[in-house]
Amino acid sequence: MRRATAAALNVVPTGALVAAAVGAVVWEVAGRVIEFRFLPPLSDVLGRIVTLVARGDLVDSLVTSLGNLSIGFTLAVVFGVLVGLAMGVSRRVYVGFEMYVHAFLMAPSIVFAPVFFSMFGLGSEPVIAVIVMFAVFKIIINTAEGVRTAPTALLEMADSFGATRAQRLRHILLPSAAPLAFAAIRIGAGSAVQGMVVAEMFIAVIGLGEIVMRAGRRFDAETVLATVIVLVVIAIVLMAAVRLVDRRLTGWLPSTARASGA
Repeated sequence: MRRATAAALNVVPTGALVAAAVGAVVWEVAGRVIEFRFLPPLSDVLGRIVTLVARGDLVDSLVTSLGNLSIGFTLAVVFGVLVGLAMGVSRRVYVGFEMYVHAFLMAPSIVFAPVFFSMFGLGSEPVIAVIVMFAVFKIIINTAEGVRTAPTALLEMADSFGATRAQRLRHILLPSAAPLAFAAIRIGAGSAVQGMVVAEMFIAVIGLGEIVMRAGRRFDAETVLATVIVLVVIAIVLMAAVRLVDRRLTGWLPSTARASGA
């Protein structure tokens, strides 16, 4: 119990908290001194968050966005890990999928938004599809590379002892892929939040994206920045949760192996 509590407290480094505090002070001072219309003081932005919560606008939109994010990110992780494992284990699968995975990774994911809109129409479905597109290919590539870079000596030893493919996968390939896969999942978490906002702004106009769109049309900088802060907090919490799971599942690995995926 104590170890779990300590791990949870260490998910966010102290340096990050100090940097956030310094950034908040700089933002507040700059907003007061410069008096720029599109850079209101942090205190005013935080006050707008309170107002949005009191009116119920932020809570309702947050529930919608978190629902889309949870479904899309879960699908991206499951599909990305499974395809990545298949590509890492099978040479034929790797050759068959590598070109397409890299092509989709390099292509701007938002260009597929009209396709998803025509397929699913308005609603949560196209938003979820865009979230998956933003996150899944990073996870696929890193998981595949983690499997493909498994120590050759361990694989040869497993072969010499007559290990089955399932035993090789469980005891060698999965531990080898874990650091890179979790690093990709953390990056994918931030990408998923970006995909959620982009899709909600330009496709379905729901959730937090709807708040940003309407506030932007009114040149309401406080509401826009208030929503941005909420989105940043969501991304930080999601990545911290992934890091916590990573430490619980791969804490037994040598520090050098875990550092390779950091």
